Amino acid sequence: MKKIGLVSLGCEKNLVDSEVMLGLLRRRGYEITPQPERADVIVVNTCGFIDKAKQESVDTILEMAEFKNSGQCCRLVVTGCLVERYRNEIQTEIPEVDAVLGTTQLESIIDLCEGRTPPRIENPYYLYDERTPRLLTTPGYTAYIKIAEGCDRPCSFCVIPRIRGRHRSRPMDSILKEARFLAQGGVREIVLISQETTHYGSDLGMKQGLSRLLRELAKVEGIAWIRFLYAFPSQLGEDVLEAMRDEAKVCRYLDMPLQHASRRILRSMKRGGSSASLCRLLDRVRERVPGITLRTSMIVGYPGETEEEFAELCRFVETIQFDRLGAFTFSDEEEAGSFGLEGKLPPTLIERRRRRLMGIQARISRRKNRSMVGKCEPVLVEGKSSESDLLWQGRLESQAPRIDGVVLINDLEGAPPDSGEFGNVEITRAMNYDLVGRLI
Repeated sequence: MKKIGLVSLGCEKNLVDSEVMLGLLRRRGYEITPQPERADVIVVNTCGFIDKAKQESVDTILEMAEFKNSGQCCRLVVTGCLVERYRNEIQTEIPEVDAVLGTTQLESIIDLCEGRTPPRIENPYYLYDERTPRLLTTPGYTAYIKIAEGCDRPCSFCVIPRIRGRHRSRPMDSILKEARFLAQGGVREIVLISQETTHYGSDLGMKQGLSRLLRELAKVEGIAWIRFLYAFPSQLGEDVLEAMRDEAKVCRYLDMPLQHASRRILRSMKRGGSSASLCRLLDRVRERVPGITLRTSMIVGYPGETEEEFAELCRFVETIQFDRLGAFTFSDEEEAGSFGLEGKLPPTLIERRRRRLMGIQARISRRKNRSMVGKCEPVLVEGKSSESDLLWQGRLESQAPRIDGVVLINDLEGAPPDSGEFGNVEITRAMNYDLVGRLI
């Protein structure tokens, strides 16, 4: 039987798509290998959201193409977001690519890997369900569940609706069945993902869909932590905050990309709001859910962003004191609404602003981490640290997988724990983004 190697790039949503394709291939009987030089067929699941992601995807395709000469690879398949945007260019400009597959065609992966050309049927409503096989690539104690696909938002800087289609939610029963199945397999932490998670269920006629889902998931035996990523500011209702406050399994962790604080910039982004209204929202969140961890992302260098508007963003970040923050440089995407705007800024200026904003956040993060020293917190132990065999690694409720820092454990009481176990850690040292502690 042929061996399949799959390289997944981009966000958690892409990761789930990769797991679905791997699950379909394994069910077919293929052997999955992490070594591309040993693979008969290599699949590259690409990201095409912004310039850096597109370049990484192209570089990876070219790198994997080399194995058609130096390895045993006889077929190279490219899937994902880059295909949705540049299908013809990939096929004509990278002749080593044997086949391409869009984001709504995942179930055709077997045909392409076996050299057959499936009919070009685009299914704009495609969404996997609990019956779809998945091969988890995350550690056995953590899994992502995609609760919806696509997006209805007209954000001017974003091309996701063109790539992923309109918002469509999975039925709640399907999600709950998948969660129970994962729990039976040893998963302890579930991370709910979609492009606009707080919009969950609205297209199905559900009211308070996300909060209802959170409360039902909290009843699933075996699951200890439930978190969701990517809330939209105007959709964050009191019902969701109450579920986060009341349900012990629901992590008090909110990832809400705000993108900017200037009223004019936000209006141009087609998002709305202002620094004042966002301050009121975040004050309400902290009041309703004491001890909540706030994470956000910001875009710097949006067309026409003045020094004063950037300064307003910096003041906003200083005022709010986010626990986590990621800053991205504006990416000028030809299919996005912002592509035709005047006032494009030089890349060097945009990068300087990004570094300045992240410098502010580094100081905030360092102060917050130092305040943790001496505290004892529940921790999910992940196993040996990638930094050193002498260290263990874990995460607090305030640390989401893949995107946040970790707790490095340099002292244990008793026998070493198993990966996926929960314990308590005393924080003994703080760094900019990571913590050091003693497992007790």
